[in-house]
Amino acid sequence: MDGQAAANAEYPSVASADKSITRNGFKITTRKLPILKAEPIEQMTSKLGITPPEMIFGDNLASIEHLESGWKIEFNAFDALNLVDKTGSAMLQVAHSKEWQSTREKKHEGITEVVKPFDWSYSTDYKGTVHGHGTSFEPSTDPIPLELLKRHDPILFFDELTLYEDEMADNGITLLSCKIRVMPARLLLLCRFFMRLDGVMIRIRDTRIYVEFATGEVIREHLAKEERYESVRQKLAMKGQDVPAQLRDPNNLVDLLPVVDKSLERVQLK
Repeated sequence: MDGQAAANAEYPSVASADKSITRNGFKITTRKLPILKAEPIEQMTSKLGITPPEMIFGDNLASIEHLESGWKIEFNAFDALNLVDKTGSAMLQVAHSKEWQSTREKKHEGITEVVKPFDWSYSTDYKGTVHGHGTSFEPSTDPIPLELLKRHDPILFFDELTLYEDEMADNGITLLSCKIRVMPARLLLLCRFFMRLDGVMIRIRDTRIYVEFATGEVIREHLAKEERYESVRQKLAMKGQDVPAQLRDPNNLVDLLPVVDKSLERVQLK
């Protein structure tokens, strides 16, 4: 199929792409659709006020809804990108940043506004979009019970999806993704922001949502980690590992980065 034919191919309907499971009054839904086409990208660009990443999966989502109360937490690309710094104060200054900006101006020629300074790594502190009045997260000291998650319980539902991705003009990668698994008594969702800017920095920001079905307790944990690129590269080299391969997988890096920010919250829905 050539590019024009692909562009004109029928886009799957949003409703038909939903996968869901309901467990003990909680409805878990995921949606995976192709990269947004030009018109929705331009609409999103106009609303966000920044140039979008190379690949935006704007219709993708992961959500957890408590049916009785109407409370819901959802993870989507637009709300995540809306938290990216738009002033340029958090911008990572590297040699190729002007090159990157130039390529974006050419790529989105239909957008006439000047590309304003912003955080071109698309770093976000996104912890999910919460819907439902009167029930909100409160600070907590009770961590996610890891021992319960280590049990060999059957997996009733599993999915993973990408919200956005960008190769930062071949200077690395920035990626926001979600992964969720549902067991008979509980669930765990991980929304991970991963950024590797070659020669400069590696950054991981993890938001975990844990739900205990029987009690209706929802725990939200946010961990922000980052370290200088060279420091991580040296740690990997000392282990005698394939450094380039290891640097491509955040699972290999997350334990090598120090915590720079963290929060723990809970909400009781039953």
